[in-house]
Amino acid sequence: MSTPRVQDYMSSVLHTVRPEDSIGSAFKKLAMNRIRHLLVVDDSGHLHGIITDRDIRLALPSLAFCPDLGELYLRLEDLKVHQVMTRDVCTTTPESPLAEAVDLCLRHRIGALPVLRDGTLVGIITETDLLRAFRDCLAAGQTGQPTVKREA
Repeated sequence: MSTPRVQDYMSSVLHTVRPEDSIGSAFKKLAMNRIRHLLVVDDSGHLHGIITDRDIRLALPSLAFCPDLGELYLRLEDLKVHQVMTRDVCTTTPESPLAEAVDLCLRHRIGALPVLRDGTLVGIITETDLLRAFRDCLAAGQTGQPTVKREA
């Protein structure tokens, strides 16, 4: 069997926001699509960053400090995606071996990689996609004898 590639498991359905969009609209998009990552692109589709549900949660005040929900909703609309997003984004290519994508995610402790082909955004591969690949590997009986390795 050939080496699994990122393109075999990535999603080409891109959920995006613009840097100037509000955190509120980004939060709604995450919830509506039941996803955890949004790619931040400009009007030409150029990748500027990534924003996660965790980034948004960390940017908002705790209800203990902001008991007024109206104030919290205003804060969601006042904060902009570019103020919270991660700018220095690890990326991969469709042709990259899946094992390299897994290694990047583990090394950088991230849950998603935008997929670029010649600098153009073509997809995203997430932890969920990598779990599907792992399931397929197990189903195919290609795991061999497991080796326990603890990450430091």
